[in-house]
Parts: sequence; structure tokens; C-alpha cells
Amino acid sequence: MAEQATPAAANTTPRPAAGNRQGGGRPQRGGRRDDRRNAADAAPKEFEEVVINIDRVARVVKGGRRFRFKALVVVGNRKDKVGVGVSKGQDVQTAIAKATDVAKKNLITVPIARETIPHDAEVKVSGAQVLIKPAAPGTGIIAGGVVRQVIGVTGIRNMLSKSLGSTNKVNIAYATIDALKTLVPRDQWLNAPKKATKKETK
Repeated sequence: MAEQATPAAANTTPRPAAGNRQGGGRPQRGGRRDDRRNAADAAPKEFEEVVINIDRVARVVKGGRRFRFKALVVVGNRKDKVGVGVSKGQDVQTAIAKATDVAKKNLITVPIARETIPHDAEVKVSGAQVLIKPAAPGTGIIAGGVVRQVIGVTGIRNMLSKSLGSTNKVNIAYATIDALKTLVPRDQWLNAPKKATKKETK
């Protein structure tokens, strides 16, 4: 009597899942991008940005009024660099970004001696008059709102100032920058040759 053949036993060994194969499958995307973003956020900024003022301006056109925003921004590295910029934009963030770029393009170097300025300076810009004077250590920055914000990012620790005339913030900011431009390093004006007086020339 012939024996009846039995069917072969089915292979019950489970196959490895696609994600559990050797090599771990495809790596997740975005890992390197996230690391770059975190590194960029953690890196210290070279310049400090301070928004002094934001105004809403209107332009009259045929269809009515078009509103935009004007930002006044000062940037500095708290060492010896400072700049002021003004720009307009459709929204606040755009205006601030454009004003910051303008300020970085117009940076000036401020001569600082013993955490103060080397000598007095007085400048007038469109009705706004700003006077700055050196101060003794421990005095601090004695200044008004706009002048204090501009001087605060320069690295100067002790200074006296007075703002006269117009209260326009843009004019005061530019007058402060122009006053800082007129400063001469201490070693230059101390070692400069003295001019002959009229009595000496006779």
C-alpha cells in the first residue's frame, strides 16, 4: 500500500520589517537642518540691535491712503562700532529688517578712552542740537531717551549729554552719530603741535 505524501510544512519564520532591516532603512530627513538652525540660534550675535522708534506713515494716492511703517534702529557691538538706520516697509518686521541693514552699512568707529569720550562735542542737525561731554568713572550715562539708546550700544560707560531744540527722534539720533564722528582720539590731540599765537608771531 502506497503511503500518502504529506504536504511540506509552511515556513512560519517571520520576515523582518522594512524599517528593522540591517542598516535601519532610510534616515529621517531634517536632522542636519535642525542642527544647523540650533547652532545658528546658539551663536552669539556680533551686533546688538535696538529699535528706537516705529511710526505709521500714510501716503495719499488716487484710491485713498496707503499705510506703511517707518523704523528707526541703532546697532552696535558694545566695543567701538555704532550705526543708525531708518527705513520703511509694508509691515513692522520688514521695516525693522531694512533699517537694520542700513545701520550696518553706515557703521562708524568711536574713539573710547577710559570708558568715556576723549573730549566735548556739540552738533546740530535740522533743529536738533546734541551736546556730549566726558565723565568720571562711575558716573554712568547721563542722557535722554534717544541719546542713551545710541550711546548704550557703543561701549561708552560714562558720559554726560544734553539734547536741545527739536524733539524729533530721527534728528536726535543722527545728531548723536555726527557728534561721535567729530571725536578725535586722545593721543592725536594731545600730541598735536600747538598753533602759534599772534604775540609769538610778532
